[in-house]
Amino acid sequence: MSTTAVETPAQAAEPGPEAPRRVRRRGENSPAGSLVSHGILIVASLIALFPIVWLVFLSLGPDKDDYLHPGGIWKKMTFDNYSFVLQHTAFFDWLKSSLIVSLGTTVIGVLIAATTGYAVSRMRFPGYRKFMWVLLVTQMFPVAVLMVPMYQMLSDLRLIDSYLGLVLVYCSTAVPYCAWLLKGYFDTIPFEIDEAGRVDGLTPFGTFARLILPLAKPGLAVAAFYSFLTAFGEVAFASTFMLSDTKYTFAVGLQSFVSEHDAQRNLMAATAVLIAIPVSVFFYLVQKNLVTGLTAGGTKG
Repeated sequence: MSTTAVETPAQAAEPGPEAPRRVRRRGENSPAGSLVSHGILIVASLIALFPIVWLVFLSLGPDKDDYLHPGGIWKKMTFDNYSFVLQHTAFFDWLKSSLIVSLGTTVIGVLIAATTGYAVSRMRFPGYRKFMWVLLVTQMFPVAVLMVPMYQMLSDLRLIDSYLGLVLVYCSTAVPYCAWLLKGYFDTIPFEIDEAGRVDGLTPFGTFARLILPLAKPGLAVAAFYSFLTAFGEVAFASTFMLSDTKYTFAVGLQSFVSEHDAQRNLMAATAVLIAIPVSVFFYLVQKNLVTGLTAGGTKG
């Protein structure tokens, strides 16, 4: 005798167990949103890279008028422009001058800005707030207004056509901004670290050099990079205060390829590509310290 199980309508309508649905985490984009954001980043990257790629492409054209007909460069690409710049121009004199001025501005400017920012952040002397605003006001004057008085002062000090004079001029531009930047970093460092240094017998300068500066590496890296770029790419002051051809910086040396009746744009493009190499190297050396957050570990252990 066999029995047959009859499925009732209620049992047939009973749904089975559903697969668990994936819950999106807070801040996580949807697939469509992620696709849009990646697309925007790709387009932005292409826009940022296009001028660099175009400059490198033009530097491979052998004729000075190739930029007018860039399509013809594909058939006659050559590195002759780079060879000419390295062998028949004052490229290495420009490199030496640029490095001396830029590194000098970086070292002196960051040292002055760091001590200034630390003093305003930690010490309460009369007028310390107004002092920082005075530094900010100095950035409001255009170069044309500052050129004549600076030239007069450098002439009185006999620093015209000298690296030191140009370094001091660039420091007057870089120090105010870097002082504000580093003051902000020093404000984030707990004051207890200074007190711990005093308890251990350190002088105020010893506390600053041995405890505070290592924690402010991100700020120092940004200030150094800003100071380096300020001196490396500036034209107006360098072309006015440097009179000797052998003391021209890169930015001034590039002007030698352009005259009233002629413009060797192929050589200018090749020189511009070579100029980017020192800046890229300097950025590589400081980029690992550009990430903030080192102060978070300053009070541990």
